[in-house]
Amino acid sequence: MTIYPKGFAPHSSHWGLFGAKWQDGALSVLPHPRDPDPNPLIENLPAALHHPVRVTRPMIRRGWLERGPGPDDARTRGDAYVAMDWDEALDRVAAELRRVRDAHGPQAIFGGSYGWSSAGRFHHAQSQLHRFLNTALGGYVRSVNSYSAGASMVILPHILGSLEQVTRRNVTWEQVALDSEIVLAFGGMALKNSRVAAGGVSQHVEHAAMRRAAARGCRFISISPLRDDLPEDIGAQWIAPRPGTDTALMLGLLHTLVAAGRHDAVFLESHCVGWGEFQAYLEGRSDGTPKSAAWAAAICGLAESEIVTLAQALAGRRALIVVAHALQRAEHGEQPVWMGAVLAAALGQIGLAGGGFAYALGTLAHYGRRSNTIQVPSLPQGSNGVRDFIPVARIADMLLHPGAPFEYNGETRRYPDVRLAYWAGGNPFHHHQDLARLERGFARLDTFIVHESAWTASARRADIVLPCTLTIERDDIGGGPTDPLLVAMHRALAPHGQARDDYEIFAALAERLGRKAEFTEGRSSAEWLRHLYAQVHAGLAAAGAVAPDFDAFWERGEIEMPQHPDDGGLMRAFRRDPLAHPLPTPGGKVQIVSARVKGFGYADCPGHPAWLPPVDVPTDRHPLYLVANQPATRLHSQLDFGGFSAAAKRDGREVVTVHPADAAARGIQDGDIVRLFNDRGACLASAHLSEGIRAGVVQLPTGAWYDPQDAGDGQVTCVHGNPNVLTRDHGTSSLAQGSTGQLTTVQLERYAGNVPTITVFSPPTP
Repeated sequence: MTIYPKGFAPHSSHWGLFGAKWQDGALSVLPHPRDPDPNPLIENLPAALHHPVRVTRPMIRRGWLERGPGPDDARTRGDAYVAMDWDEALDRVAAELRRVRDAHGPQAIFGGSYGWSSAGRFHHAQSQLHRFLNTALGGYVRSVNSYSAGASMVILPHILGSLEQVTRRNVTWEQVALDSEIVLAFGGMALKNSRVAAGGVSQHVEHAAMRRAAARGCRFISISPLRDDLPEDIGAQWIAPRPGTDTALMLGLLHTLVAAGRHDAVFLESHCVGWGEFQAYLEGRSDGTPKSAAWAAAICGLAESEIVTLAQALAGRRALIVVAHALQRAEHGEQPVWMGAVLAAALGQIGLAGGGFAYALGTLAHYGRRSNTIQVPSLPQGSNGVRDFIPVARIADMLLHPGAPFEYNGETRRYPDVRLAYWAGGNPFHHHQDLARLERGFARLDTFIVHESAWTASARRADIVLPCTLTIERDDIGGGPTDPLLVAMHRALAPHGQARDDYEIFAALAERLGRKAEFTEGRSSAEWLRHLYAQVHAGLAAAGAVAPDFDAFWERGEIEMPQHPDDGGLMRAFRRDPLAHPLPTPGGKVQIVSARVKGFGYADCPGHPAWLPPVDVPTDRHPLYLVANQPATRLHSQLDFGGFSAAAKRDGREVVTVHPADAAARGIQDGDIVRLFNDRGACLASAHLSEGIRAGVVQLPTGAWYDPQDAGDGQVTCVHGNPNVLTRDHGTSSLAQGSTGQLTTVQLERYAGNVPTITVFSPPTP
């Protein structure tokens, strides 16, 4: 292996490829040599490996041992844990799985997982868990979509194509650097977000592409309450409307363009469906309200002239409309996504190099890149015999209201009656909203089982905690669909304590359930790696590419994957010939009006994009918007105890950004401990004053480990700074039921009491 200095073994993470060296009881990490803008998140690993908060051996909650399975408020109240040896713990897990399956069927088991625990394709916890539940128990209740893109994953197929088709093989960073003349980024394109990619990323190219485009004369405009949602050195213009009003702003822009005759009527006629009906709404002929710049200005808190000037800048230029995940993680989140596509269509830009609609460009590192021609291998998950599912953000609703009906994408379904939740590779107490409500839901379970490497909030609320390895403690194969490198991920050190790989745990459970052969197919972990790589080898050979055998690949550390040309994919082909290359929509065209969505009859998601006023708006009691966005110092809540994440806190607490005017009105100074609160809960954070945020808005990133302590006022107070004690647990609409966790309203005050000690980075008391 020659890509890293001697002694450094190759590895991969969602935040970047790196070399790792374990020597003299310490881990050293180096970014990949060809990465022009390495992600500092790799620095979270060294201090995390043997941190006291790691789970060292199987643990079972005392109340579950003493009282047996069943609903239990103690599950969420800091119950003690009892250490077990592996055999006894696995026997108990297998017996409980068998009991629930035999008494209630596999439809009483929820397979809770998320795909971000490792960039490795074999030790992918979500795949491991789902394969186990399918092969050993006959299936499970699954979740669909994601917290990040819950609304867009449902609305995009109705109007353009799947999320994958719209985000990949569409507009690339190469095109932005060469062809874009104006980039209008709703929600910005923050570099902290584009540093992350599922499966790993070898080169962070986004910042350099923006710089090249800006040097060529491309104009970047960030529509966001936060100034740093585009990098400072590209000279971007910052426009800060009221949070959640982007759809109204887009309508105002389009109304201005249409009134001036600057829209592309030919493209709307040849490539779109429903323009006439939508235009009647836009101009107010259908509802009596023209969506003019003046109308939009009043909603958005901007000057009418600012909207008119921006519309004029878009007309006649190679314009790229970008809508970030952030916008659709709010009430009516489907609308800005749909409206962004309509604005790009009305400008006639869809399918042009560097123009059109690039949903979520800059949100993740694997968007805006060339796609690999050979699929990265993954562990087969088997067949799920259970038909029940929920949108992923509706977990608390399912637990609290079994049997209740819910709407989803044109269907009326019912929440299953789940008795057991099995979680691996995820932390619902990071992703979910209104954590006090989520705790009430988890208290209803008979049993909650997790695989965890550390004492996260989910582990502290589980009945059975099985210690699992971190990625750096096992061998794997890393790779993503848009990164040109496939990586041999070499284990750098032995597992911590008694931690085991997820595969080893599930194989032992499958054996106890009489289904080991079905789960393992007779292969060890090492044999599975060879088996999965064989698929890549065959694909490389068939493509005439360099195709080393497994041993050569493992020794080399990485291989190049062939990629598709930067041809614009589906959108470019559709633009050139909509008859020969139709979109996968009814009629094969852009659905400005969707008869299908209209037929669902949802008042909160009509048949065309529309301005739907939100419910959660500032009041006298809670006058500030809270933006709960993704953190810059960790991936979600992963390794919050790592060195890079810990160094960014103040006195161990998360930092909330406040405009100086809002701070002055409340007697708050920089560095003060403040309390954010609303009717759902409260949290403490350290105040950072900045004019880089719109007045009336505060920003607190997600991912601080949930540390609720009794404040004596009956509210749940997270003393560490987790904003999801404040966010609202309500679906985006009846169509998608996505997460609305990006945006809520709060009050802010200086905290005058004794500052509580943060406890989440120490193991629970036995």
